Amino acid sequence: MTAELPPKLAAHPSVQAVLAQRRPSPPPVLDAAWLRELCLAAGADDVAAVSLDHPDLAGEREHVLAALPGTRSLVAMAFRMNRDNCRSPARSVANQEFHQTDELANHAARSITQSLQDAGYRALNPSVGFPQEMDRYPGRIWVVAHKTVAVAAGLGVMGLHRNVIHPKFGSFVLLATVLVDAEVSEYGQALDYNPCIDCKLCVAACPVGAIRKTGEFDALACATHNYREFMSGFTDWVQTVADSEDAADYRSRVTDSESTSMWQSLASPPGYKSGYCVAVCPAGEDVLGPYLDDRRTFLDTVLRPLQEKTETLYVLPGSAAQEHARRRFPHKPVKEVTGGWQPPAKRS
Repeated sequence: MTAELPPKLAAHPSVQAVLAQRRPSPPPVLDAAWLRELCLAAGADDVAAVSLDHPDLAGEREHVLAALPGTRSLVAMAFRMNRDNCRSPARSVANQEFHQTDELANHAARSITQSLQDAGYRALNPSVGFPQEMDRYPGRIWVVAHKTVAVAAGLGVMGLHRNVIHPKFGSFVLLATVLVDAEVSEYGQALDYNPCIDCKLCVAACPVGAIRKTGEFDALACATHNYREFMSGFTDWVQTVADSEDAADYRSRVTDSESTSMWQSLASPPGYKSGYCVAVCPAGEDVLGPYLDDRRTFLDTVLRPLQEKTETLYVLPGSAAQEHARRRFPHKPVKEVTGGWQPPAKRS
């Protein structure tokens, strides 16, 4: 190979060092047991690989190959969250749990990617949540759909609430994915049953009616409220600031608690306004026991505090979410917002 290089390049010390130390190519097929132990040691609580050729990943193929040309397999991982933290009506407690687990998952995925790289493979770990490709907004901003990959790999089944339900850990998981340019000796298999027990508690808990008993899901209603302090809600808030005549006008539109909450989301990771669908879900072998033992107590201690909490609900004007919030939760103030999806109406 050295003879094929230009003399000046072949004489470079770095080139000579690489050629002298070059190792043979790594095995074209990753050992599944080795890969699993690598992921568990890095902090994952469950892991399974899936081929990029899996039919359920057809919609991901283009995006995955753009992120890492030559990708052959995707490694799906689940990371447990602490249940009572997620169930707390105090949003600071629940959001801390979400973000701490998010950081753990990102660190673990990066460590696994580094180990695969050191073993001679090309690998890439997209962000677990944010940051994402905001230059594409409002189109697809994510590099890979972690939920789609996890379900295809057999780590769980998508629930009514549009979160993956793990057979053991239930809804209390965050997901990560690592792309790698090799096949894996054994791929995960889709679950042959649904861990969801059809209790419909996620329907009862959602303050804006985004989850329907019949299976429909109002993604816009969910995003408008739950992601109030993420990208779209921030855009709406900025539009409100720009549209205000002065400080007094602004404060007539935005309460002090809303302003400080937005500041907090700018100073630290943005907060989810709800996430109650995850909080109340009793599915999963590690989670189900208390619900089976005493369903009334479970409802009184897990569901009711979230339903009874006084909090502002953010809805689009004239939406089904607005009607649901006013009818089902009359004690919760309802506020019309644009959600950042459209400019505010011109004032006369």
